[in-house]
Amino acid sequence: MQDNKENKNSTLEDEGDFADSTKDNQEEQKENKLEDKEIASENQSPENNDNDINEIEKLSEELEKLKEEKLRLLAEMENLRKRSEKEKLDSIRYGSMNLARDILSPGDNLSRALEAIPEDEKSSEKFKNLKDGLNMVQKEFSTILSKHGVNKIEAINTKFDHNLHQAMVELEDDTVDEGTIVQEMQSGYTMHDRLLRPSMVAVSKKPAKKDNSKKND
Repeated sequence: MQDNKENKNSTLEDEGDFADSTKDNQEEQKENKLEDKEIASENQSPENNDNDINEIEKLSEELEKLKEEKLRLLAEMENLRKRSEKEKLDSIRYGSMNLARDILSPGDNLSRALEAIPEDEKSSEKFKNLKDGLNMVQKEFSTILSKHGVNKIEAINTKFDHNLHQAMVELEDDTVDEGTIVQEMQSGYTMHDRLLRPSMVAVSKKPAKKDNSKKND
């Protein structure tokens, strides 16, 4: 019986030692947690905070740059789209300029044919019918050209414009202002808003002043 009592006391001592050990472990764990918190707090020093702020600012700058690049890319794509549309429209509107320019030659020949009819023959029935027929063809020719955006440049009695006219000769004329177109050798044409062919013209200039000194002599 005494042995049982001793065993019981031994068991109680062991349990007490285990409890003390567990308590010590718990206290040690608490101390370790406190140390970890202190270390974490030290890691969050002002210097680290400044580094974090700098990193955030850097990321914000990179984000702004990406936004600007995206906007610039979108603007370039929009400009490219508009340019492509303009080129497409120009191709439709002006793609036949060479053909239209070549077609003007028959019109020139038609005008020359009308001008070549002798004045004394214009009153005869034969040439009157010919003239009327040529005038009808010329009118139809002009209508077709106008339908496709080709229009004659009205040059006579207008101021010389190097964008529309080509001066072939200067003629003395004191009845009009200097630089006025007084004669047209060949008609000019535009196609929509572009010059197809300039008008070949004669431009007025002031007559040379006569030297009266010789008369006085």
